[in-house]
This record gives sequence, C-alpha cells and structure tokens, in this order.
Amino acid sequence: RPPAVPMAAAEPGRPQRGLQAIAAATALALVVAVGTALGGDGAALEDASAGVTPTGNTTTVQVDAVHMRFDPGTITVPAGDRLVLEVTNKDTMVHDLVLATGQSTGRLAPGATATLDVGVVGRDIDGWCSIVGHRQQGMVLDIVAEGGGSVGGSGGSGAAAPPVDLMAFPDKDFRARDARLAPAPAATTHRYTFTVSEAPGEVAPGAEQIVWTFVGPEGADTGAGKVGGPTLRGKLGDVFEVTLRNDGTMAHSIDFHAGMVSPDPNMRDINPGESLVYRFRAEHTGIWLYHCATMPMPVHLAAGMFGAVVIDPPDLAPVDAEYLFTQSEWYLGPDGGPIDADKVAAALPDLVMFNGYANQYVYRPLRAKVGDRVRMWVLDAGPNEPLSFHVIGTQFDTVYAEGTYLLRRDNPLRGGSQALALAAAQGGFVEMTFLEPGTYTFLNHRMYDGDRGAMGYIVVE
Repeated sequence: RPPAVPMAAAEPGRPQRGLQAIAAATALALVVAVGTALGGDGAALEDASAGVTPTGNTTTVQVDAVHMRFDPGTITVPAGDRLVLEVTNKDTMVHDLVLATGQSTGRLAPGATATLDVGVVGRDIDGWCSIVGHRQQGMVLDIVAEGGGSVGGSGGSGAAAPPVDLMAFPDKDFRARDARLAPAPAATTHRYTFTVSEAPGEVAPGAEQIVWTFVGPEGADTGAGKVGGPTLRGKLGDVFEVTLRNDGTMAHSIDFHAGMVSPDPNMRDINPGESLVYRFRAEHTGIWLYHCATMPMPVHLAAGMFGAVVIDPPDLAPVDAEYLFTQSEWYLGPDGGPIDADKVAAALPDLVMFNGYANQYVYRPLRAKVGDRVRMWVLDAGPNEPLSFHVIGTQFDTVYAEGTYLLRRDNPLRGGSQALALAAAQGGFVEMTFLEPGTYTFLNHRMYDGDRGAMGYIVVE
C-alpha cells in the first residue's frame, strides 16, 4: 500500500491569493460601449493597422451572438479601413466578444448591444467569447484584412497552471469535507434553495482556482469556493422541491438525474439574477447525480457544479458508519483562474479527487473500530474518468450498483468483491467489516487516477 503520510505534521500555510468577484449587476448591465485606448482590463490595446495607409473609409458590421456562435463568423474588411463592430447578444445567455488586439464588449446580457471601434485594420484579428468553455464550443470570430497580414493571440492569460505537490500538506487549519452521510429526513417533502457561486477555492495544496458550485442550505458542508454541492437524501416516493438562484456572472442550470421530469422548463438556462423551481418525485432508489446542464456541460460539471441525491432502498440494513464519496476531476487553469476548458475537451485532467479536494482523506483520515460494518456510497460525477473503487486490505460482502444488489452479505456462495466499477454518472455502495487494526487505503484502482488524488485512508483501531 502507499506509504503512510504522517498525520500530525503540517507545513506552514501558503498565502491565499483570492480574487475579487465581479458583481453580477455589472455583468448584466445593458452596455453601449465604444472601444478606447485601453482594453477591458486596463491594458493598452494593440495597433492592428500594421503600418497600412489609412483609406479614410469606415466599415461598420453588425455582429450577433446567438447559439454559441457569432454571426457572421468571418468579417472581411479592406486593409486600411477603420472597422466598427456593432455587437448584439441575441442569445438567451450572457456572452461577450474579446479581440486579440485587446478590445472587449464586456459581459452582455440577452438583448444588450456594445460598439467596438477596432481602428484602422491592416492585418487579421482573432475574436472569441471569453466565458469559460464558450470558445471551445466554437464561439469565435475571424476578422480578415484584404491585402493585410495577421495577428496571432490565443486569448489566454499566459499564466501557467499552478504546480501541484500531492505529497505536500494543506494549511494546518484545513478541514476535510465531512464524508459522513446523514440519515434521510423523516419528512416526505424536501424543500431546498441552491445558490450558484463562482468563487476562489483550493482544490489541492497550493492550487487555487475559481470554483463554480451550488451552495446549499445553511449548515450543509458546502459553500462558495468548495467543489460540489450538498448531498440530498430521501426515500422512495418523496418529493423534492429545489429553488435554484443564479448569483454567478453567466448562465447556469441544474439537472437532477433522480427526477423524471421534462427538461424544457426544469433544466433551462437561467441568467445572473434569475431563479427557477425544480420539483421532482423519487420514482426509483439509488444514488443519483445532479449537475449544471448549461453548455459546455463538461466544463460546468468539471468546475464543481454537481452533487448527489441518495434515495434509500427500502430494505437498507443498519450499519455502524455510512459515508459518501463523489469522484470528480479538475483541469488546472492559471493560478487563481478558472478551469482549463481545452483540457476538459481533451479529457486530460490534472487531478482526480473524492469530494472536491485531492487526497483530502489522506491528510485527514476517517476513523473506525475493528468489527465495524461500514457502508460507502460512491458516485462518479465525471465528466470523463471511470472509477474502480477499492479498499486495500479488506473485501466487500455487499455491493449495490445502479439500483440493484450485485452481491449480498448472506449469499450462499460466500462470494466477495474487490472493486465497484462505475462509469461517469453511475453510482452505488459497498459494505465491509474490518477484521484487524491498521491504516486502510481507499482509492480509484485505475492507478494513475489514484495517484492524481483519488485516495484516502481509514484508520481502524
């Protein structure tokens, strides 16, 4: 098994580099902006004239943002003309247009318009929507100067992803997410309010990123800057009513796999400042994923917008301890910045983790006693990596996956199981009894995912 990490030791805390959030009201303003000598971040604009002789003419083009595209997607302008773009957001969600030369419309609410004065154009210019993931969905604009040159520019920040040392310790005051699963409430109707948050948070020691998430009810072990929303639990036939309020800077939504409802009204995108009520009845038992369903869906999910709903099988036996682990992935962007949407699209995660922080139960192990029967619920939120859940040093005598028992403790063959195999958006639970004291490692037995942070310890005394 992996070498034990000393539990008493702790490294001095790294300084936190938080980002100030941009107010949603600013993001939603109906903007009519004219390009100036400074970009949206205060940086000087690049000159796109490339030394061409000005013609004295002005080319004005109407550009519409709609359906994750700019229309037109390519603009041809005679070299030497001054170019003015009239940009209107005709989509149902927030967008912007950023040019490689530095001009930006800022965030545009649906129906809003901005004017960009690009200046004299003598070379090609790239443009894109800067909202995370929208560029990867094809929301790009090409400005072509007839008889001119070209301007590069990826639109990235140029900052490298933060180094991650999974042998390092988090700050001494680090608190792991509570993995204990509370019993289902006695009520048959469950009402909650979820608030969308986009805030800085840590996903591994020293790795701070902007986390998008669902902040749940007061007292839940979730919050702004924490990957993953609250866990809900109920029984067959229970009704769940969740009010979703978008306090973010872009469109978001929610999709509960535990419900059987029309996607059209319930899973629709809502813009900053909007809300919706999502109501469903638990028709089947199991552990179910919920997640943001806004395009690009893999980015929203990977950035932290997911959670679990547990609907108990009616014959669920009592145990000494019950835990829940949701596996997810993180694709590191610049230090303090958002997730890297290109890595998400290429399925190249930097971290794979349980409950939103790499190796957190290595740093803060779980505890049990010899003879304890422990149930571990497991959900693979994805968006891409599979999960082979294994506990080193013991065997599972009960395995439940995707709504049915694969193995029961009283099976006549005395069969046991070594791993629970789950694809993305699948879940189940396993049960085991510890026969000897020791430090037991649980991990994704897809080994390089375990080595990337999908690992924890149970100390049995």
